[in-house]
Amino acid sequence: MSMTDAEPGSPEPIETPTRPGKRLRMAREAQGLSLADIGARTRVPQRHLEAIENGTYENLPSQTYAMGFARAYARAVGVDEVALASDVRADLNRNWNRPVHSIPAYQVEEPSRTPPKGLVWGGLIVAILLIVGLGLWYGTDLLRGGSQQGAAATPATEVAVPVPQTVAPAPPPAANDQVTVTATDEVWVRIYDGENKTLVMKTMAPGERYDIPAGTVGAQINVGRPDKLAITVGGKAVAPLGTGRVAIKDVSLAPSALLARGDGPASTTSASPSTRSGAPAARATSVSRPTAAAPTPVPTATPSDAAPGNASGL
Repeated sequence: MSMTDAEPGSPEPIETPTRPGKRLRMAREAQGLSLADIGARTRVPQRHLEAIENGTYENLPSQTYAMGFARAYARAVGVDEVALASDVRADLNRNWNRPVHSIPAYQVEEPSRTPPKGLVWGGLIVAILLIVGLGLWYGTDLLRGGSQQGAAATPATEVAVPVPQTVAPAPPPAANDQVTVTATDEVWVRIYDGENKTLVMKTMAPGERYDIPAGTVGAQINVGRPDKLAITVGGKAVAPLGTGRVAIKDVSLAPSALLARGDGPASTTSASPSTRSGAPAARATSVSRPTAAAPTPVPTATPSDAAPGNASGL
């Protein structure tokens, strides 16, 4: 009777259903899933899933992997992974007796997915042949080019001599293209390059000048009174940017664009004639000064009286 009581008593705790592997198997079978399906969901090899179900943890790489695989299995079939992991840890503490030195290398992928040895050896042989072929081709090409490189070494030194001579002529064209902005009266200006970077923005005083930096690309100007500026390109005056009081903006200061406006000596020549005409005016005033002293006798003597007087004297 004790035997019968003991026999039903041992299956009754049925530690088998409460063991984590059994619970996972029952959940899988209840959903009609195979181990292959679980392996596809978890990417865990099927042999490791079988070891978890059977409780043969010694067939797994390590306790860490056993815990990780069990949690992944539990998530795949909807079992509480925290509780299951606790049970797996208890099983491992009771049953894990694998010697450390016997742990095999863990393979994530199935052996069927590894390439066959024949393919590996074939690829290795092809790679070696390619390396040898490239070495032979490069070696022969290097030997052929050795004499040519020796012959080409002398002209290289000859070519190096004229290089500084070609660089020397570069400055003159840059000097001929120098754009200079001079204020003839107090005027506000903003000069900027093609990237809208401001080069100068200020109110220029009369006589103040600004040279556009060499190498500036796409220089432009905004000015409130264009008639208060004098522009020169390489020292040559060009036509004014404007003649009125209307402000202008985004006007190109490129040498070619300024020269296309025409020569500007008209403004300078108009100033020089004024100075020249001023000289005769000064002379005229100097000449008129003696005549200005003579007017005192002139009003007393009428021109008609003077003429007869001269006639009578004659």
